[in-house]
Amino acid sequence: MKGDDARHETDNPPRRTFLVGETEIAARPLEPALYLVATPIGNLGDITLRALQTLAAADVLACEDTRVTRNLLSRYGIRQRPVSYHEHNAAEAGPGLIAAVAAGRSVALVSDAGTPLVSDPGYRLVGQAIDAGLRVVPIPGASAPLAALTASGLPSDAFLFAGFLPVRDGQRRQRLEALKAVPATLIFFESPRRLDEALAAMAQVLGDRPAVIGRELTKTFEEFRRGGLAELAAHYASVEAPKGEVVICVGPPAEEAPEADDIDRLLISLASEMPASKAAAEAARLTGQPKPGLYRRLLDLKGEAGGA
Repeated sequence: MKGDDARHETDNPPRRTFLVGETEIAARPLEPALYLVATPIGNLGDITLRALQTLAAADVLACEDTRVTRNLLSRYGIRQRPVSYHEHNAAEAGPGLIAAVAAGRSVALVSDAGTPLVSDPGYRLVGQAIDAGLRVVPIPGASAPLAALTASGLPSDAFLFAGFLPVRDGQRRQRLEALKAVPATLIFFESPRRLDEALAAMAQVLGDRPAVIGRELTKTFEEFRRGGLAELAAHYASVEAPKGEVVICVGPPAEEAPEADDIDRLLISLASEMPASKAAAEAARLTGQPKPGLYRRLLDLKGEAGGA
């Protein structure tokens, strides 16, 4: 009987398809590799066609929680049997996944939500694949830090994702001190239960910077709350802990205006290499100060030098 069952499964392999609306689409075979597949962070519509193709076609699908991943697979009619890969079994499950790729199979890795390796153990698996000389393929898509950043209104030309802060207050403040001088918008994940404490520590260590709390991103009750860190800390200390996933975006440190003596030295140095007008323009670019004022100051400096 077992032999008959095995022969039947071989003769009729599962169909590799997925649904877009009511249209069933055949998934093309994948080359052997470890595929890092981003999945929705809330709204199941936020998934790419390439991600669906990869999930449907993969020989092995590894995920944090099989129940969560099955919901996504069911939504798109994907017939896969996911296997578990999470922080508690990574040491045992990882080698088997690497062996599968080495044997010529395709392995797709997903997290419960968002992009794999962002605050989950997937980086270990990627490191093992690289050490084994295997191909690693990113399948980009939804990401909670980027979703929060783009809607925050805070500077996005430079940002640092800092993950979760330590739970203990002393360690939390030590970590914030290390981040205090980073000239970029800071992005954190935080537990709703510790949100008020984390914001209070940020206000004390980082200063009362502008910040934005993103909650339940892409979901029905999506919310953004903006304000200074101290104001936000006071708000969340006065209400019940919010529900859902939370992302904190904190603005970069304020730029200190250059000292007048430093500007004078810069103007004199530039004026020794180029005409006054060009020197003033370059000083304006470097300091953010208006060119007309710098030009007048340079003429004054030249007059002082001539008088001396």
